[in-house]
Amino acid sequence: MKNVKITVMKQTIYQDLIDKYENPIQHACDMEIGQVFVANGWQKPEGLCDSAWESMSAFVMTLAHGGEDIYEGWMKNKKSAMISCNDGFRPVSFLIETLN
Repeated sequence: MKNVKITVMKQTIYQDLIDKYENPIQHACDMEIGQVFVANGWQKPEGLCDSAWESMSAFVMTLAHGGEDIYEGWMKNKKSAMISCNDGFRPVSFLIETLN
């Protein structure tokens, strides 16, 4: 099984949606641009948001098991994917890439 590198690429904050729909929360996303995690196969890396993991785990598993060319030609690097978490208020984009 291959290791998969997960890099935080971008975060967007939709303040207008937060103001209109979200109740105040104590702990918002704490991912940082450039932050890197390494998934050892199917295991969620320490410190990675549970919600983000749920959004990307199937792609990580595919790459960890040697899969490539997800969606036939989608990514320039066939051993990668760009996935966003499912937070509608502050989505984070992650680049996931096979390491070995």
